[in-house]
Amino acid sequence: MEIKNIFFDLDHTLWDFEKNSALTFELLFKKYNLDIDLNSFLVVYVPINLKYWRLYRNEVISKEYLRYNRLNDVFKKLNINVSSDLINKISYDYIENLPKFNYLIDGAHELLLYLKNKYRLFLITNGFRNVQANKLKNSGIDIFFDSVYDSESIGVKKPNPLIFNHALKDSNSIAKESLMIGDSFEADILGSLSVGMNAIHYINFGEKEHDKCIIVNNLIKIKDII
Repeated sequence: MEIKNIFFDLDHTLWDFEKNSALTFELLFKKYNLDIDLNSFLVVYVPINLKYWRLYRNEVISKEYLRYNRLNDVFKKLNINVSSDLINKISYDYIENLPKFNYLIDGAHELLLYLKNKYRLFLITNGFRNVQANKLKNSGIDIFFDSVYDSESIGVKKPNPLIFNHALKDSNSIAKESLMIGDSFEADILGSLSVGMNAIHYINFGEKEHDKCIIVNNLIKIKDII
């Protein structure tokens, strides 16, 4: 694999979304005096959030719809009476506070340090522009990337080939010399492969194994592959 350019996904790949999200909800439940068991909440929230992100990724819903309804659905399923006004406040505060927590996936910082002097590094993310920028800055990994390509700025989301082609063209990268590393089979792997890029699938959150590309369960293993 002769690679010159490496494109990373952010959430679930480098930035520990689940841990940071849990800490954010813990903070907000205390702020609004909500007597909710965090673990019980997360068991319901995580799959509902993934469902809404798939809809958002496929251009079916807006980010405002996603932010409100993922919470509304969880509260309804848990039979917790929360007003629409409070849901909107929590939704807003969640986005504001989420980037303040800085936990990375195990091995992420070590891998970036190893790769930085060997390859050009970029980021392609479906997250919201300002939120993702704050995550990168607050976790101290913004310094590793030459450019960050977010779906909100570009106007399309992974796996749409347009976002990958835009990133390749803007970074002066050739697809066959470029590698995408991400956790989502549909968004990161199929999306990047569709434009001729190489891919490594980091599986750590329940994605099924496949034969489309190299699979790792530990980020540090990537050092031995490339």
